[in-house]
Formats: sequence, structure tokens, C-alpha cells
Amino acid sequence: VAEAAWHARHRWAFGRALIDQPAMTAVVADLQLEAEAATAVSLRLARAHDDDADDAERAFRRLATAVEKYWVCKRGPGHAAEALECLGGNGYVEDFPLAMRYREQPVMAVWEGSGNVVALDVLRALRREPGSYDAFEAEVALAAGVDPRFDAYQAGTRALVRDALAADEPEALMRAVVVRLALGLQASLLLRTAPAVVADAFVGARLTGDGHLYGALPAGTDARAIAARA
Repeated sequence: VAEAAWHARHRWAFGRALIDQPAMTAVVADLQLEAEAATAVSLRLARAHDDDADDAERAFRRLATAVEKYWVCKRGPGHAAEALECLGGNGYVEDFPLAMRYREQPVMAVWEGSGNVVALDVLRALRREPGSYDAFEAEVALAAGVDPRFDAYQAGTRALVRDALAADEPEALMRAVVVRLALGLQASLLLRTAPAVVADAFVGARLTGDGHLYGALPAGTDARAIAARA
């Protein structure tokens, strides 16, 4: 994100810096949202791994580590590709750092376990270590009541988890379960720790909006303020 933002701030087109072009502002802001959410979860997991004497922390990290691993590995290639696109043709040249990072992104899932393997690990935790889900839910619920959109999303997640565990073939539903768990945890942490402009945009883009493609932020998002953080 930093490399894409730096380029956008120093490259001019049509009379102003790329970062000041509304479409580019939205893309950089959305990339920053993704980076801040992933960083927030990573730091929370680091704390859980440091606090090894706490049973609740160990239970939380058991499920949260697998959930985060799945989500970051899936989002990484698209994130790198969008950042690379901000640089245009230069971004694709092998000598540029972003091109190398883009090429390396898929190996995360190869080395850390494919999406299906990680999703099945989440299912194993839900079945054999239900306390891990209780601890995960307790962590996410710390943001309950902050945003009604978040509360509604979490209600849907809990229903999906129940349905998946009761299904004849829960494996087929586990990717959907992991996605909702990942986004719920990210949203919870941002609602509690990030500036309101970041948390509100993340909830709007990822929990209620069409957050599949970067740059498709909800109307009213203060993209300039978020992009300034990149």
C-alpha cells in the first residue's frame, strides 16, 4: 500500500496528482482499509500468543489463527495486484518491488496450507474444541452495540455457524463460515481501536457493501482521510 500511495502522490495526470483523482483516492483508501484490518488482527493474535498462561487467550488463538491465515492468504494476491495496478506498466516490470511481491503472494497459501485445508482446520476446532469458538465470539462481541450493521452481521454469522455444524456436509459451508468469522473479527477490532472514519468505512464496505473489488467504497466514505493514512 505504501508503494502504491507514494507513486500516486508523486505521479501527476490531468493537472493533479493521481492520489487526488477521486477514483484513485478510493482505491488507495480501500487498500489501506484492508491493510489496517489485517494488521489489527495480527497484532491481536501476537498478544494472544504472548499471553500463553491464559486459557481464554489460548482458546481464542486456536481458532483465530486459522481464520486469519485463510483470509490473509486469500486476500493477499488481489491486494498486491490492485496495488501493482496503481503503478501502471512499471508495476509489472520484474525489477519493481511490487511485481516481486505480487509473484510471491500465492506461495503463502501453498506453504501455510491451502484454503480447503485451513477451512477444514477451522471445522475441526469448532467440533473438537468448542471453547475456541466461545473465546473467539467473546472477543468479537466486545464491539457489540457500537454499530447496528455489525450487530446484524454477527447475528447472521452465528446462524451460519449453527447451520454448518448441523449440516450433513459441513465441509461445503466452511469457506463461507471462515469468511464471515474473519470479517467479523476484523470489524470488531477496528470498531474498538481504529479512528471512526476507518471503522465506519470498513463496516460499510465489507459487512454491508460490495467489498469484493477494491475501490468500490460506499457513498459518503471519507476516502481522502483514509488514503492519507497510507
